[in-house]
Amino acid sequence: MVAVVELSSGPGTTAAYARAALGLLPGTRRGSTLPEREILHRGVTVDRDHLAAYDRVCGFRLSDTLPATYPHVLAFPLAMRLMTAGDFPLPLIGLVHVANRITVRRPVSADVPLDLSVRALDLRDHPRGRQFDVIATASADGQEVWRGVSTYLRVTRPSAGSDRSEEPGSPAGGAQWRVPARVGSDYAAVSGDRNPIHTSRLGARLFGFPRPIAHGMWTKARSLAALEGRLPDAYTVDVAFKAPVLLPARVTFRATPRATPRATPGGWDFTLASKRPHLTGSIGLVSDVGHS
Repeated sequence: MVAVVELSSGPGTTAAYARAALGLLPGTRRGSTLPEREILHRGVTVDRDHLAAYDRVCGFRLSDTLPATYPHVLAFPLAMRLMTAGDFPLPLIGLVHVANRITVRRPVSADVPLDLSVRALDLRDHPRGRQFDVIATASADGQEVWRGVSTYLRVTRPSAGSDRSEEPGSPAGGAQWRVPARVGSDYAAVSGDRNPIHTSRLGARLFGFPRPIAHGMWTKARSLAALEGRLPDAYTVDVAFKAPVLLPARVTFRATPRATPRATPGGWDFTLASKRPHLTGSIGLVSDVGHS
């Protein structure tokens, strides 16, 4: 039976990062399965100044309609609370966000209070370790209006081999973007994701990167911002995070319309790449992909 933990206020992320660091200490005991627990926070309201700051960092136009990726930021502290609990089977630090699916069921206004919930499901083996999904939902007036599925991987085994030679390079054509070094700290400030791998050269080096890397969810948000005004009211956007974007960077964004079963406009395939792909994604109508 799922235990529901209802919060009366936002949990923030500072304490969660402290718990995550303590969870790396030798002798830390962990559960063997994902906890049967849902974190719930009702009546969450949008701070307009925060929304505007998020829009600017990610390239969206200032609007009263929430970007598809914004509820992920609202739910992120709940996910942190869940994943840093003492009985969570995998340590937060070192998890790799490998894929993300967002379903927008209808446009969501910043005026609408949201009920947010987060659960972790489907702990499973992966050729390089173990992975699981964090399911976040946002509901308004009792109806789900948004859903996000974040897939995380805990790497415990090295890759059997590299397939980089088979990966396509930067796509021909497309929009050339300059991604400044400050994107890591700017997105950390608006998202609450202050993992030092994104904000600190030392933190990045501890995980094998020569300099900080962009947040995966920033690359997804920035890609959707490039398609703003060309998306349907209800859609699902899937992305796979590939090679990280080392900051600063020059990358190429390319999007192509995708045919749908009824030839209805709104579907897209898109990539963000430099020498290798950083992100690949697709957008489809909710009626085409069904309830996820």
